[in-house]
Amino acid sequence: MTDACGCGPDEPRSDDNGAGKLEPERLWEVSELQFAALAGLFLVAGYAADLSDASPSMVTSLNAVALALGAWTFVPSTLRRLGKGRIGVGTLMTIAAVGAVVLGQVTEAAMLAFLYSISEGLEEYAVARTRRGLRALLNLVPVEATILRDGKQVTIAPADLVIGDLLLVRPGERLATDGIIRVGRTALDVSALTGESVPVEASPGDAVYAGCINGTGVLEVEVTTTADDNSLARIVNIVEAEQSRKGDAQRLADRIAKPLVPGIMVLAAVIAVVGSLLGDPATWIERALVVLVAASPCALAISVPVTVVAAVGAASRIGALVKGGAALEALGRIRSVALDKTGTLTRNEPTVVNVTAAPGHTREQILDVAAALESRSEHPLARAILAAVSQHRDAEGVESVTGAGLTGTVGGRPARLGRPGWIPAGELADPVRRMQEAGATAVLVEFGGVVIGALAVRDDLRPEAAEVVARLRADGYQVAMLTGDNVRTATALAAQAGITEVHADLRPEDKSAIIRRLREQRPTAMVGDGVNDAPALATADVGIAMGAMGSDVAIETADVALMGEDLRHLPHSLSHARRARSIMLQNVGLSLGLIAVLIPLAAFGLLGLAAVVLVHEVAEILVIGNAVRAGRARPLPPAPAPQPALLSPTMEVSVR
Repeated sequence: MTDACGCGPDEPRSDDNGAGKLEPERLWEVSELQFAALAGLFLVAGYAADLSDASPSMVTSLNAVALALGAWTFVPSTLRRLGKGRIGVGTLMTIAAVGAVVLGQVTEAAMLAFLYSISEGLEEYAVARTRRGLRALLNLVPVEATILRDGKQVTIAPADLVIGDLLLVRPGERLATDGIIRVGRTALDVSALTGESVPVEASPGDAVYAGCINGTGVLEVEVTTTADDNSLARIVNIVEAEQSRKGDAQRLADRIAKPLVPGIMVLAAVIAVVGSLLGDPATWIERALVVLVAASPCALAISVPVTVVAAVGAASRIGALVKGGAALEALGRIRSVALDKTGTLTRNEPTVVNVTAAPGHTREQILDVAAALESRSEHPLARAILAAVSQHRDAEGVESVTGAGLTGTVGGRPARLGRPGWIPAGELADPVRRMQEAGATAVLVEFGGVVIGALAVRDDLRPEAAEVVARLRADGYQVAMLTGDNVRTATALAAQAGITEVHADLRPEDKSAIIRRLREQRPTAMVGDGVNDAPALATADVGIAMGAMGSDVAIETADVALMGEDLRHLPHSLSHARRARSIMLQNVGLSLGLIAVLIPLAAFGLLGLAAVVLVHEVAEILVIGNAVRAGRARPLPPAPAPQPALLSPTMEVSVR
């Protein structure tokens, strides 16, 4: 089998088979199966020679060749591991095969090696197949890219693109790397990346990603990443690097398999010694050898790794980047989900819907000061405030106060912008309250030490938010909302989404503390943007970044990144992980049950060597087949058409 059998799943297969070995694309390209096929031919030839009354030496020679061919797939790697002081399943198989030969049972030894090599080959093919599903993302990059240089079109390889190049993308072409649209409008097919079947509208200023298919418009895209560092390459590299991280079920398999191997060797030695003292030594030594084979934990050792590879690859195809076995297994255990508000439950398209000026001040002055401060900010509300003005001054010395707001100097005078409480509302308390009750975020503006006005910024819920929350609750998840917004705003939006547990007025450290309390009750996932929510994402059992295509911070912070903007990916991914974890546990249980049944049957002579090998390897193939089921995942159905936002009658929809 792979190193999962011989020395643990954390060792690369190249140690055994040579570095740089290409992954097979077809069943007959697997080297282990090629050797198994040759071994099988010699076994059949030996059987035919035996039936035809050929000389015993010819029969033995044919079976010996079959044994050598089958053993070549595991004996060399076993000897290398023994040289490094590691004992694995291959050790059991090698000892059993040698012992069978010593006892004169060359045919049974050849059968053992034949079936074991088949099992090795099938596992290699299964693992390679699921890995190809992930690495196939890289094939979404076209073989050529057209760029504009000095007004001329030049065709180059995507690997030769440099940051700043202007990429020309015609209708129907795939994007060669990540970039920002400078000229043109289109609808992009991003289904291969995010699992969303509905094209996404894109216009100048929008970020686009490698592998997307351009619609009907001609685009000029400024390259922002090289081919080695674009979204597709990062996804593949991260998942492959994280494959060594093992989840609880996988560590359980390791913990069982590692002591089991030497334990079975001791048991077999006891059977051979005690049996020889009490009866025929040849009979009991043979039974001891059969016990070695019967107790092989190979199915146990491979069951979880193959499931992980299959499930992680499938998750990438439905729009979820899962960082290895630990994240997958933890995601399958989640029973509580904490959702950030901005950008997760909401569309992340905030707009200014109301401006209230304090006496003696004007709307223009309020927006000018607010925009001057926000022009140096990356907060989501900054886009809304900047979009409400045609021009603004530049602030100096702008500093962000985490969870509160911004400070700086505008026109030589101190200025602040932030949440009520950090900036006293004073005589604007009633307008601020009305803004919050209407589900908007109130932002106060202070200039020269005086509060000059308040802004109401609202980010409407995603159209699918209520549906997603309802599905999570129906699936048995406890759902909570965590936000830095005030209680009134948070409660209003949570009610629209169907969430009853609301935690508001939170700073990043507060979110982390609440996640810690939720984890004490049940396994908890935090869903956020991966930047402001970084402490909570790190504290949760599983951190999930929403809409993380192209976001380095989100991908690196979270354990899982939902690459699309459709919130329905969340319950879809949770359901996929629960199913994968269930398959892991099925395989572990089946593997342990098989060992428990075969050991006594072999010890009491009820099953011979050939029968044990056959039963064990057939069961192992079943385990692999069950694990591969984790690679099946249905894509999301098309998202429903967005409905117009329902605005509160007390809230104006334009800036006064």
